[in-house]
Amino acid sequence: MNRLKILMVASEAEPYARTGGLGDVMGALPGALAERGHDVKVVLPRYGVIDGPAHGLSVHLDSVAVPDGDGVTHAMIERVGDHSGGPEFLFVGHSEYFGRRQLYVDPATGKDFVDNDQRFAFFSRAALETAKVLNWSPDIIHVHDWQAALVPVYLKARYADDDFFANCHTVLTIHNLGYQGLFDSDRFDDLDLPDELAYAATGALEFYDQLNYLKAGIVMADKITTVSESYAQEIQSTEEFGCGLQGVLTDRTDDLSGIVNGVDYSIWSPRTDKKIPHRYWSANLSGKRMSRVELLGKAGLPIRDRSPLIGMVTRLDTQKGIDLVIEGIARLFKMKLQMVILGTGDEGIHQQLLDLQKKYPDQLRVFLEFNDVLAHEIQAGSDMFLMPSRYEPCGLNQLYALKYGTIPIVRAVGGLADTVIDYRDTQTGTGFVFEDYTTEAMLEAIERAVDLYARRQDWSRLMKTAMKCDFSWSASAARYEALFQSLSQTNSVARP
Repeated sequence: MNRLKILMVASEAEPYARTGGLGDVMGALPGALAERGHDVKVVLPRYGVIDGPAHGLSVHLDSVAVPDGDGVTHAMIERVGDHSGGPEFLFVGHSEYFGRRQLYVDPATGKDFVDNDQRFAFFSRAALETAKVLNWSPDIIHVHDWQAALVPVYLKARYADDDFFANCHTVLTIHNLGYQGLFDSDRFDDLDLPDELAYAATGALEFYDQLNYLKAGIVMADKITTVSESYAQEIQSTEEFGCGLQGVLTDRTDDLSGIVNGVDYSIWSPRTDKKIPHRYWSANLSGKRMSRVELLGKAGLPIRDRSPLIGMVTRLDTQKGIDLVIEGIARLFKMKLQMVILGTGDEGIHQQLLDLQKKYPDQLRVFLEFNDVLAHEIQAGSDMFLMPSRYEPCGLNQLYALKYGTIPIVRAVGGLADTVIDYRDTQTGTGFVFEDYTTEAMLEAIERAVDLYARRQDWSRLMKTAMKCDFSWSASAARYEALFQSLSQTNSVARP
């Protein structure tokens, strides 16, 4: 098996900068591939929020000249000084573009930074130039989401005759098709790309009189993956899940596959998790019971041993099904359960949840914040974990919940359908699954879970079955490796 040189390009990675699942993936997948013997480098923006000294960043290259059409713009490249045989992380520094405390959203307006198109176009091209300056010619360039989707576009449009990339292939992973990088078409000239890429109807970047970075990446990448097999089918088959790109994806169906995300169990395991108050494992669940008591105390909720505690750690918008929860809350709390919700999102949803918290002070506690420690505590202290998503490309929280013996209640979409087995099959069931996106269907699944919770021996058996599930990165990395190996053995298509 060939040892591959893999360049991964993404806008965030744990522990340096993270807003969600992409950051979790990029914190784990590069290391899993490096453990399989590959030479892996990861390029990230050098955001102002990154604590350089704490992470051991140091200047690696004083300056990389990034072409911008009329001339060049310079970037400084930093790296983590000691990567000890694992992946090497490189950071593209540009004070105007990335020297900010936020990654994507302007805190002054609550909306995306107005120059996100320029920021991430620059980042994409800087990643390619960094590889050149290092004289490190990758076999595979693996890019993630719209923020890096212009890498294969620049590779084919501006580096097609560059021998340095002659044997290079590209893979684009879509983590969430709902975020595509849409910008005004009159900003196209800033990208230094051929005019035909913006032609109406035929241009890879053109999308209903706008520019669409993700669409261009889908058209130009050699292979496309997304983060579960079910989601790969859903985004091609329906307008709702395809978000306007279902036709483009169907055109690439032979090059599109789904690979479910993994879990870094060095971070997410109740046996070793230092962020939870009491550690535990399937043979000794006393730590889970004590973690439950402490979570209820932190939430200011009364301790009721016969009342199941449902946790949610989620973005507060309708994609995540929070509208179903709000609509069904009265019937939900008639089941005598309690609920803790952690997340941020839509301000209107924030207010609705706060109003409900006042109405149900003994049953509901809402934390409107991003709090990683509390996220771990909710996984450990809850009895059930609710994910009633409208759509869910992969989902990671249900995978964490399984390992923590916190029984997931999920809608059968995307990665949720691929990773949770409904308890109707009592031998292999790991959670409770419902099909329809309705409040009634969600409440029926929750009611089944509450009924089983009252049968403590059966519930304990279900917990232990769930905790045996293995979604470690080793299996997922092996699938990426097989894709990369297959691609590396084909003729390069970097040249037109």
